[in-house]
Amino acid sequence: MTQPSIGSCLSSLRESTPLIHCITNYVAMNSTANVLLAAEASPAMLHATQEVAEFTQLADALSVNIGTLSPPWVEAMQLATHTADTHATPWVLDPVAVGATRYRQTVCADLLAHRPSVIRGNASEILALNGLAHQGRGVDATAATEDALAAAMALAEQHRCVVAMTGERDLVTDGHQYYTINGGHPLMPRVTTLGCALSALVAAFVAATPGKPLLATSAAVASFALAGQRAGATAAGPGSFYVAFLDALYQLTPDDLSHFAQHEVTHAA
Repeated sequence: MTQPSIGSCLSSLRESTPLIHCITNYVAMNSTANVLLAAEASPAMLHATQEVAEFTQLADALSVNIGTLSPPWVEAMQLATHTADTHATPWVLDPVAVGATRYRQTVCADLLAHRPSVIRGNASEILALNGLAHQGRGVDATAATEDALAAAMALAEQHRCVVAMTGERDLVTDGHQYYTINGGHPLMPRVTTLGCALSALVAAFVAATPGKPLLATSAAVASFALAGQRAGATAAGPGSFYVAFLDALYQLTPDDLSHFAQHEVTHAA
């Protein structure tokens, strides 16, 4: 990956202002919309079964988060992801706490049949989704990113998609190569739903960079890492961190991202 290309992904997003259809959990709706707006994407939060298929055809990308499942929402997710698959609309799966219950595992298995472009989760979720672990502690990550590298690569290869595994150090892979991304700040896990918002931001970057999901996902994750690093430098706690994070994300430039990538994003075959 040439380093300027990560910055060019941000340029493409700002120029295209992609419309992102988000089927996400109740807790995450507000923060997800704010993050997309700060990045200059356009968020939409629809989950009624009567309209999700129609709206998915209008959107530039779809982001599906299973955080607060219920049967009507699951039906909406299935309709939307089927539509995205049929119309070649990129979509991102966020398998929140997939290891916690059998219901979540069944729902994710059904959604995976509709071929996501990207799966974004923490190490425990990626392990569970790959069938290597069966228990997770809610939405918390209980496994180290390094421990789940093989699972992430196997999952990406099996489903022919990109897997973004986030934590203290982030990893993005297509099953054949991977990028590690450092940065961020310890306060990030203290702000609820930032990970959910990242999944939607990945969808925005993928929509704005067609045909390059690995590069686009790496750019989205790097944007989060850099914004978190900058916000943490001035924040006094989680509340001020969230405000500073939105500002930092809004203020990012393509040159900022490319310069950050030169030092923080590493490629491994």
